[in-house]
Amino acid sequence: MPGPMSPTGREAFLAASHVAIVSITQPDGRPPMASPVFYHYETGGDLTFFTNTLGRKTRKADLLADAGALTVTVQTEDMPYKYVTVEGAIVSANPAAPDDMEKIAQRYMPAEYAQGFVQNEFAHPESAPVLYTVRPTRWFSSDLSDEPA
Repeated sequence: MPGPMSPTGREAFLAASHVAIVSITQPDGRPPMASPVFYHYETGGDLTFFTNTLGRKTRKADLLADAGALTVTVQTEDMPYKYVTVEGAIVSANPAAPDDMEKIAQRYMPAEYAQGFVQNEFAHPESAPVLYTVRPTRWFSSDLSDEPA
C-alpha cells in the first residue's frame, strides 16, 4: 500500500545505487544549496560522500563546514515513485583516501573506470578531496508501489 517505507525498506533503498541530492543551509536567508553527489551507505551505518575534486574547493565545502548538518534525498525517476530523505549531522570531514573514493565511485561506474576516475583525481597537483561522513538522525520516505516497503 502506498505510504512511508518501513525502517528496513528505507535503509535498503538508501543503500541501493542512487545519485543523492545534498541540501545545505546558506547564510543570510538564501535558499538551501542543493548539489548532486555520489555516495555510499550500508544499512544501519553512516552515509559517506566526497567533494572538492580536481583541485577546486567548492562553495559546498564551506557551507558544510558552517552548517555541520545537511539533508540528503535519493529517489527513483520511474513509477512506482519512491524516495528517501535523511537529515543528518556531519560527524567527520577528512581528506579522502583513494580507496574511499573508489569504493563510492564503483557504485556508479565499472571498476576500471572508477579506478581511472580516482587516479585522475589524485594526479591533479592541487587535488584535496574531502570525505564527509553523515550520521542519519531523521528519516522521511514515500513508496507509491502496492508492495510492502
